[in-house]
Amino acid sequence: MPVLNKKLGKIFSDMSHIYQYKNGKEKFRALAYEKVSKVIGDLQDDITVYAKNKQLEEIPGVGESIADKINEYIRTGKISKYESLKKTVPVDLLELMNITGFGPQSLKRIHQQLRINDKEELIKALQDGRISKLKGFGTKKVGNMLRSLKLHKTVEERMLLWNAIQAGNKVLEEFKKMKEVQQAELAGSLRRKKETVGDIDILVASDEKSRKKIITKFVSLPIIKEVLAKGDTKASVIIEEYNKQVDVRIISPDEWGSALLYFTGSKEHNVHLRTIARDKGYKISEYGLFNAKTGERIAGSTEEEIYKKLGFEWIPPEMREEKGELELAAEKKIPSLIELKDIRGDMQMHSTWSDGSMDIEELARYVIKHYPYEYIVLTDHSKSVRVAGGMDEKQFLEQIKAIRQVNKKLGKDFIKTGVEVDIMADGSLDLKDELLEQLDWVCASIHSGFTHDNTERIIAACRNKFVNCIGHPTGRIIGQREGYPVNWEKVFTIARQTGTALEINCQTDRMDLNDELARMAREKGVKLVISTDSHQPGNFAFMPLGVFVARRAWCTKKDILNTGTWDQLKKFAEHKRKK
Repeated sequence: MPVLNKKLGKIFSDMSHIYQYKNGKEKFRALAYEKVSKVIGDLQDDITVYAKNKQLEEIPGVGESIADKINEYIRTGKISKYESLKKTVPVDLLELMNITGFGPQSLKRIHQQLRINDKEELIKALQDGRISKLKGFGTKKVGNMLRSLKLHKTVEERMLLWNAIQAGNKVLEEFKKMKEVQQAELAGSLRRKKETVGDIDILVASDEKSRKKIITKFVSLPIIKEVLAKGDTKASVIIEEYNKQVDVRIISPDEWGSALLYFTGSKEHNVHLRTIARDKGYKISEYGLFNAKTGERIAGSTEEEIYKKLGFEWIPPEMREEKGELELAAEKKIPSLIELKDIRGDMQMHSTWSDGSMDIEELARYVIKHYPYEYIVLTDHSKSVRVAGGMDEKQFLEQIKAIRQVNKKLGKDFIKTGVEVDIMADGSLDLKDELLEQLDWVCASIHSGFTHDNTERIIAACRNKFVNCIGHPTGRIIGQREGYPVNWEKVFTIARQTGTALEINCQTDRMDLNDELARMAREKGVKLVISTDSHQPGNFAFMPLGVFVARRAWCTKKDILNTGTWDQLKKFAEHKRKK
């Protein structure tokens, strides 16, 4: 994500929050700014490219007025309308609006009645009881607000995996441009693809005489905001993007494997490996594998040779969490994990018929141009999700016809008809079975009642013979909302019995199911699908996140339905209907 896109996306998101705070009558303007902030934030190309080519209004959600504001920002570094709006509201409070429990009306009352203007003072007022004395802010609500703030700390102190990948790769590319660098790789939790990342670790290999020059070049890069520490073989900096720390270590090429193994982790995996090495008469460190008695260096140039000397298969980084992977590797039974190239289609996305930014044909042509998929499933929202422009049965019947017309234009049956149908509080669905029966794929999701135990609700949806998949099953949003209570053992059992798949949703702040639940589902024999849940063009790039979750869950191709052909998916759906 280019930095300018990120800054503009933040400004438009702030403008949306200001309009929500100021006046409920401006809700459509607020929605427009929020929508465009996400689209711009997810653009893969720099916004200046669109401006230079006079293509700003080709970006979904960008009309003449917003295009003028983008051009103004590119020219001056400011948007005058935003600067004037900021003066009319307690802008330092509005950053809280993305956190559950801190809606515009709650913040407005706190500001007006207690004259609180910033986040720090608001937290104090929550803790010292001032807010609980306001009408409508009981002990339970205040407790929930404090819990939400604690949850939000996750994304304040750490980075979402997607953001860490973008930032990490940007730094990595700079090293790969340097002729003195022989190898460079991301390490730590980022290499293991954990859903959130603290600092970015990068390992670099070079000969000894080049190291000082590499460090000097690195700390002088324009992407560096601040240098925290600098030596001949190490450097710690804060990068401009996301304001996060990057730690770099330079090692000798013959130490590459041992250093990469050591700095990838996890700590628990490494401790177990060291114990095994010691028991076999070896000593292992970031410098290599040594004979404990003689000190002779046995291996270290590659990870593979270290694992092999200790009697193991090479273990993919995503599996190195001390969850039985070493025992599996000792038996030479490491599974052939799913890869991005195995995905043959995307199973959830939204068009302008509900809350997406592209019409059906535009969406299909975009995917065909940029991705090697054999099929996609259009799953616009059903009528209960009003805020997302959910559709009723009549509109879905019209959409089925529209999809067929687009497929005819494309010359192939590329777009499959589908829906993200809402699971109601009693477990029923908000569309009739007669409509669901006519669709190729039905994804059922929960969009309300996030504090309730939703076990029976999900099970009821699984028992509907037309429901093929449960979307974003836990309902969590990383750093904003915890998943709702669910008895997962029970859900996985029913999902397997009924032939219902569960989704790994690739949205950057969802990654839902997470790796632990995806692994439990796999072990219970439940099939999974990986979906981007795309609402704008840039979202389709999120597919690797779902693949990383699946790899951390030890999934192979056979565990993920959309590694199969459409005929195979069709048989999966038909089998449930016949049951």
